[in-house]
Amino acid sequence: MGFDEDWAALRGRAVEQQETSMRLNQLPAEPSGPTPGGGPGDFGSTPAEKKAAANTIENELEPNTKKATDWADEASSTAVRTFDGWQTATGLKKVQQTWDQQVKTLMGRLSSEKGALRGASGYFAQNDLGIRGQFAPLSKSKIDGI
Repeated sequence: MGFDEDWAALRGRAVEQQETSMRLNQLPAEPSGPTPGGGPGDFGSTPAEKKAAANTIENELEPNTKKATDWADEASSTAVRTFDGWQTATGLKKVQQTWDQQVKTLMGRLSSEKGALRGASGYFAQNDLGIRGQFAPLSKSKIDGI
């Protein structure tokens, strides 16, 4: 048997072994409803979850980050004093400055995220009230009596 015959036989077996199937695009079996917090199913979290996350940032992450920073600053300052007059002290000072800048950036980011979490629920509520106000004139239309 030559190459052409072998190739044709392999292709024929591959076609025979292929399974055919069809998948139709459709809606999920159960439509998504409101979340347990009362919001629509499209939101990733409820106002209560946003508040809890903001509280975690304020009560745990920010204070613990501050404690860790103070401990690291104290240890670094002690090391810098110990190696005074050596190149190591100069290097440690540079590391300490970089560390302090990174901590400052992190604390700013935590504060920003905390504010965003607290503000998000308010924005959604204001938006809902604004949309409701836009529909209010429609409810007083002449169509209501029909």
